[in-house]
Amino acid sequence: MRGIAWRRVLTQNIRSVGSLARWAVRRTHGVREGDQPVPYTGPQTAMMYGLLFVAVVETVMLALLIPWPLVHRILLVLDVYTVLMVLALHAGCVTRPHVVGADGSLRIRYGTLLDLRIDADRIASVRVERRYPDGKLIQYDPADDGILDLVVGGQTTVRVELTAPVTFVRPLGGEGRARVIRFHADRPELVTRATADATARARARGRPVS
Repeated sequence: MRGIAWRRVLTQNIRSVGSLARWAVRRTHGVREGDQPVPYTGPQTAMMYGLLFVAVVETVMLALLIPWPLVHRILLVLDVYTVLMVLALHAGCVTRPHVVGADGSLRIRYGTLLDLRIDADRIASVRVERRYPDGKLIQYDPADDGILDLVVGGQTTVRVELTAPVTFVRPLGGEGRARVIRFHADRPELVTRATADATARARARGRPVS
């Protein structure tokens, strides 16, 4: 299990760094023609740039204060790595938005850490619900068929209730099952409107909603 966790962390870091190139050319991942991308990075952007500023200031200050070249080089490498990882994490979130599919399906993500796909026929309801939970970014309560909270900037804005639980993979490889997913979207009303519109279009064409 520990080996699987380390492999997942390494894979996530590689994908996040790869997101920097995608971010530079303004390309998104996993958004097809007819899909509606839904950004969610608004509440965390200022915090991310704040962390970058602190890391750069720390690097400059240590260069001035530490007289030992070897120690300075080691700390410089660590600071550069920190800056790269913060940028890569944010780039992963920007380039991997939530997605409302053309068929009414939902793809809920947080960078490279979590990617949950929900078919339209599994969705019982989608509504705007603002909450401000404390604690971790990803919170999971297996009681009552499972509740998954994906918190960004200390808040969630959308609640999705399903007709049956779906299985998802947690960041370190463990599995969970959730019947209620609460997540943040910068424009939560866009999720509800786009999901309803996509489902209506699919039914008007006489195609099964899936």
